[in-house]
Amino acid sequence: MECRTAPAEEPAAAIPRPPLVREFLLVAGLFLVYKFGRLLADGHTAEAFRNAHDLWGWERALGLPGEGSVQSALLHGDLVHIANVYYATVHFPATAAFLVWLYLRRPGHYVRARRVLAALTAAALLLHLAFPLAPPRMLDSAHLIDTGQVYGPTVYSATPATDSLANQFAAMPSLHFGWALMVAVGLIAATRSRLRWLWLLHPLVTLVVIVGTANHYWLDAIVASALLAAALAVIRLPHRTATTAGQRSGALVPTAEPLLVGAGR
Repeated sequence: MECRTAPAEEPAAAIPRPPLVREFLLVAGLFLVYKFGRLLADGHTAEAFRNAHDLWGWERALGLPGEGSVQSALLHGDLVHIANVYYATVHFPATAAFLVWLYLRRPGHYVRARRVLAALTAAALLLHLAFPLAPPRMLDSAHLIDTGQVYGPTVYSATPATDSLANQFAAMPSLHFGWALMVAVGLIAATRSRLRWLWLLHPLVTLVVIVGTANHYWLDAIVASALLAAALAVIRLPHRTATTAGQRSGALVPTAEPLLVGAGR
């Protein structure tokens, strides 16, 4: 008795590329939700500053280093301007390029990355609503410089109440860091080069930038990391079942046969 059998599952690399138009709409929607969804948490100024004072105290109680030490290191030569440019220009393009490359070269990893980023962004927006937080550049007790306003360029208005493009009281968690960490994790998982671990430089540089420019606290990045870890633990790489693979490739899936073959001969 012979029959061709298909494996129970196929690796993520064998998953067909999702429809382009649908994916473009999904990813565009993800970016729009991130960009404009944070505005829902706007208008909680007093609460945002109370939370900022509390969080500053929590960081000191935990023994975390002051954000000012990072900013002091950047205030030399052109480093602070480079940090501002990185903060303003790298976040969205790097994430978009990451998704495009995965879509074209690693469809299975792309599907997982898109799902993880969507889950991370949704969780972050809920936290923005529940815990509005003024960034350290606005906190007088932090004694930090708003490097974007002083050295340029900046993506925020000098008066948060009139900023119609972004909610400046949505510091917790930092999606700048969360997305950067996902880019590194996703590329490390999807590639096999011995140099792939260098992708961790992206979230590392992003961490230095968001803290040194006084746009985020250490805890903003820590919470983003925890949310990403939870999303990665829940959302796995997709697989095709044997039945689906067989239907697409024409492979035979084994079926039950009579116990007696050729009975009556």
